[in-house]
Amino acid sequence: MRTIPSLAVSLVLATALGDATAWAAANARQTLVVQRVFPLEIIVANTALMGATRAGNMISASLGQVTVNDTRTGNRNWRAVVSATNFVTGTGAGSQTISNANIAYWSGPTTAFSGSGSRTPGQSTFAQRVPLSAQQTAFRASKGLQPTSTSWTPTLVIAIPASAPMGTYTGTVVHSVA
Repeated sequence: MRTIPSLAVSLVLATALGDATAWAAANARQTLVVQRVFPLEIIVANTALMGATRAGNMISASLGQVTVNDTRTGNRNWRAVVSATNFVTGTGAGSQTISNANIAYWSGPTTAFSGSGSRTPGQSTFAQRVPLSAQQTAFRASKGLQPTSTSWTPTLVIAIPASAPMGTYTGTVVHSVA
């Protein structure tokens, strides 16, 4: 299994949404980190910013493109999985933690591909989103004899507890492929 700690994800909770929105806009950049492990590799963004909201709300944002390249010989299958840590601010004690049970993921459809084979998203639509309190299937594929590439742009959805204090919350979303 190829594991890449794919995303350091940040979320801002504020009492005055204007302040948080300004922070998110000022920090709205994403770094792509390409980590290659031939012949099966996964490429993910290094960071993602969820934006800003108030406690008690739900927020969603794209995590950027995820790509699996499969240059193995012969007919092969692969499965990409995803998991997440809790999101924390401050010391992470008590209400300073947003449990990964409040964090949901949906892969969306294939956004780009090359080569022959079948590609199946783990969750095609928002309605099919799954909690990241346990490892989930993000995508799966089977390939023919030639190399293939498969990309998707997943979305993270976070339900913010009403008791969550103001702060910048960070967590990690991990994608793996085997």
